[in-house]
Amino acid sequence: MRPRILAAAIVIAAGFAAFAAEAQQGNTINVVVSGIRDNVGSIRCGLFNSAASFPKDDQRFQGVEAPIANGQATCAFNNVPPGTYAVAYFKAAPGQTKMNTGMFGMPQDPYGFSRNATIGMGPPSFNSAAYSYAGGNTTWPVTITYP
Repeated sequence: MRPRILAAAIVIAAGFAAFAAEAQQGNTINVVVSGIRDNVGSIRCGLFNSAASFPKDDQRFQGVEAPIANGQATCAFNNVPPGTYAVAYFKAAPGQTKMNTGMFGMPQDPYGFSRNATIGMGPPSFNSAAYSYAGGNTTWPVTITYP
C-alpha cells in the first residue's frame, strides 16, 4: 500500500512543479530605453539578480538585444521569476556585442542602468539600480546616458 501512496505523492508534487513553472511564463519585465539620438544599431540589455554579478556581462541572469525605433527601444525579459533585479544596457553599433570602455573603464558607448542609477568611480551599486519584482508584467522606463 505504501508504494501506491508514494507514487501518488510524486505525481502530485510533479503537478505542482509544472504549475509553478507555467505560472512564471507570463512574467515579463520591459525596460523602455528613451533618449536615443539615432536609430542605428541596437540596445543590448542585461538583467542581473545579485550584487555579486552586477554588472558583469558574463554573469547576467538574462540578456536581450532590442531594435531602436523613433529614439527608443524596449528590452523584454520573459519568464522572470519573482526576485530582485537590476538592468545594465548600452547602445551597440551593428554587430557589436561588448561595450567599449576607455583606459580607466569609463563607457565610450551610450549606456545606462535601471532606476537611472548613475556612475561614479565605477558602476552604480546593485541596490541603487535594483527593483523588487513580484511577478506579472511590469515596465521600467530609463533614459540613456551619452558619454
